[in-house]
Amino acid sequence: MRKPFGILKKIPESSGVYRFIGKNNKVLYVGRAINLKRRVSQYFQKNIDPRIVEMVLLARDVKITKTNTLFEAIILEANLIKKYLPKYNVREKDNKSFVHLVIPRRVMYPQPFIVRGRELEIGKWRNNGNYVFGPFQGIRELQELLKIIRRVIPLSMGRCVPNSGKPCFDYQIGLCPGVCIGEITRQEYQKSIHNLILLFSGKKQALIKRLQKDNPGQAVALKHIQDVTLISGMEKWKVSIGKQFFGRIEVYDISHFGGKDTYGAMSVMENNRITKDQYRLFKIQSAPGNDDIRALEEMIKRRLRHREWRYPDLMVVDGGIPQVRHIYGVLKLLKTKFPLVGISKLQGDRFVFAPGIDLSVRKNIQAMRTALLGLRDEAHRFGNRARKRGTKNISEHRLVKQFCYTE
Repeated sequence: MRKPFGILKKIPESSGVYRFIGKNNKVLYVGRAINLKRRVSQYFQKNIDPRIVEMVLLARDVKITKTNTLFEAIILEANLIKKYLPKYNVREKDNKSFVHLVIPRRVMYPQPFIVRGRELEIGKWRNNGNYVFGPFQGIRELQELLKIIRRVIPLSMGRCVPNSGKPCFDYQIGLCPGVCIGEITRQEYQKSIHNLILLFSGKKQALIKRLQKDNPGQAVALKHIQDVTLISGMEKWKVSIGKQFFGRIEVYDISHFGGKDTYGAMSVMENNRITKDQYRLFKIQSAPGNDDIRALEEMIKRRLRHREWRYPDLMVVDGGIPQVRHIYGVLKLLKTKFPLVGISKLQGDRFVFAPGIDLSVRKNIQAMRTALLGLRDEAHRFGNRARKRGTKNISEHRLVKQFCYTE
């Protein structure tokens, strides 16, 4: 393809999948992009890989399929690679080093597994009739996809043992529907697995239609996630941070139901990454039922007693001026100095800064707005989910122990 300019003019600046087409309409390569025009134009720049030069010279056309999100593009790309087995996708990466999503067929509570291509040819994964989706480019990418999906369609994975009577870690943070403690029937769980199969088969619209009938709340949530997807989920938090301003950020949130069963939840970001194994949950013991400020004080005091946990470079509380003023006083009495900021819902998620934070630090915090709001929502979700699902009779020692697991 020696004159690409006419083709490039027609390519939109949207997310989607592109295919380089060769002789006899043969697909040479399949790729995906957040911005199709920008990505495809990179194939025609100088000083590129000789393998790419060879592929571009053989190409006679570039066909594109627009998607609403990068999320959809990743799934479509995997399905097209599986369908066409393009020469230059396989050459780019040993086919055995791709990863696949495997869903077993003949078990009561199927758990999705991430499996490398080489493992599909040996052992328990070989020719056993499982559902297999992919190939995907890497384990990390597929893990992120599953995290996003499981916020809408909770699924059993990893350490979850069906009907063990012991809530798994994922259950506590809202990613498992309760297979571990018998909270979901086999029939209900199989519906969730079928929904996952529809989604990875590229049948999103069919899935949304199904959910609108069976579970309207999930249908709305799925549409929302399709809009925010990987970019404005975990990845957008990283993009919004850019330069790393704080090594460790902790966000504190209080949740209760009518003043009863009050819990403090702590979410954590370290080195620009959400670190769920560092999340902590505190059952509030001494603060009055409806006194969120006293509950917040108790939680933070107890957190600071744990010197084995790395101290934060930034503390964020869910609340406005009263919460920030009170916690600032508590920190002062404890003779500890951490930058402290509140996020006031009542004022449209406005930042409330504690005294002593200079202008440059305030600017850094403002630059991280998307990340901090996301981390605040994580703490809120974590606390509410844990409070609602089986933590009422668990001591603080067991809570801390449970939430030390590494994902």
